[in-house]
Amino acid sequence: MIKKLILAVLVALPFSAFAQKFGVVDLDNVFQAMPETATAQTQLTDASKKYEDEFQKLREEVDKLFAEYQNLQKDPATPDAIKERRLNELQERDQKVQQFRNTASQDLARLQEQLMAPIQQKIGDAVKSVGQEGSFTFIFPNEQGLLLYTGNDVTDVTPLVKAKLGIK
Repeated sequence: MIKKLILAVLVALPFSAFAQKFGVVDLDNVFQAMPETATAQTQLTDASKKYEDEFQKLREEVDKLFAEYQNLQKDPATPDAIKERRLNELQERDQKVQQFRNTASQDLARLQEQLMAPIQQKIGDAVKSVGQEGSFTFIFPNEQGLLLYTGNDVTDVTPLVKAKLGIK
């Protein structure tokens, strides 16, 4: 009984393998072709420019304080208490600049995630829809270096996904 079952599985296995349909999709190509991506990139660039401008202003303030502190250091008539207070101001301002840089970096990462998540969701939905409509068993991302080999029986569904999204 077990031998017959194993024999039936071995006979059926090649047929089930041929019934499977595989596809690949170039997600980066689809992502770059979407108009939403260009809009999101513009928003990210604008936000980054604003943060960079503000950072530059803060850096200039610190540089000015540093130059003033260096002049005080050269003046032997300036009391040590004043020099120390200016040094503390300089260090505090520099810490605030670094905090601003860290906060800006986190804000930009959060903004990027917020802007890209709907685009990635839309692409994922399109791939799923193409997979269901085309009766694909699997659709793999065709990223450079990810797939080492694809046979002749693998379909590139990138054009289908683009069509589903309404892009060329």
